[in-house]
Amino acid sequence: MPAVTVENPLVLPRITRPGLAATDRAPRTIVTATKQMEGAGFEVRRPFPSMDLRDADPFILLDHLGEVAYEPEEAKGAPWHPHRGFETVTYLLDGTFVHHDSHGGGGTINEGDTQWMTAGSGVLHDELPAEELVAKGGWFHGVQLWVNLPRAQKWVDPRYQDLRGSELTMLTSDDGGALVRLIAGELAGHRGPGWTYTPIAYAHASLNPGAQLNTPWPSEFTAMVYVLSGEGTVGAERRPLTEGQLAVLGPGDSISVTAADRQHNRTGALEVLLLGGKPINERVVQYGPFVMSDEREILQAIQDYQAGKMGSVPAEHVSGGRPGE
Repeated sequence: MPAVTVENPLVLPRITRPGLAATDRAPRTIVTATKQMEGAGFEVRRPFPSMDLRDADPFILLDHLGEVAYEPEEAKGAPWHPHRGFETVTYLLDGTFVHHDSHGGGGTINEGDTQWMTAGSGVLHDELPAEELVAKGGWFHGVQLWVNLPRAQKWVDPRYQDLRGSELTMLTSDDGGALVRLIAGELAGHRGPGWTYTPIAYAHASLNPGAQLNTPWPSEFTAMVYVLSGEGTVGAERRPLTEGQLAVLGPGDSISVTAADRQHNRTGALEVLLLGGKPINERVVQYGPFVMSDEREILQAIQDYQAGKMGSVPAEHVSGGRPGE
């Protein structure tokens, strides 16, 4: 913990600090995640959708799982359930998760790994803690992000990307005080390994106490900062932000995050997600695990699921990879 790291961040490519002409994106709204139960009975913290933030285009949902130390036989997951019309991105910091889907995708993800599942036209899948974690207990910490698909791509074939922690693009801030793991999209001229239909940027940053991260950010993208663990501030005005809070940023072309001088958590660093994307600007109709463009498509999704048209369980496993492989 946390996720994947390096012994000497100073050997990594550096994120060039934005120039004086850059406009820092100021916090527009601070949202505190709500707690609720999901799957077979595990707690998640959800900053959106919520009463405070209903629309996060191009994202649909962000669930923060943990950080929790499970006792033996306490860990739970999400048994078989359907999805259609979007992508689920599961990023793991601690523990082990086992995935299967009805089109043969899935596998085991460990600390630092990401499972990127494009549900597209429809898929059944499950997400379960590894048997060893269930039997012995242990630390578990992760996040799941739902990325919407444009209407024209909601019917693409299901696809699975298996992104190992060693494949993430590792960067550091200009002064070496922050380690950045780029999962998808582009940051300061560097690209992450995740292949996306919807243009997004998604990264996990660890800031040493007192460190500051200043990074360019596409002006046409939305921008948010979510605190996984620790305390700090966001924006040039240094708006306070703590664990379980999400800052929705206004217009501009750079993001700044500063860690508090003391961190009272397991890692001793401020752990944040940086995320945003190009808004799709299309109507969204969601019914549980189906995210479509109108009510007719929702009814069709329900009927197709009930008719067994989203694949069979179990399915022969096919290893994940890159599109075209």
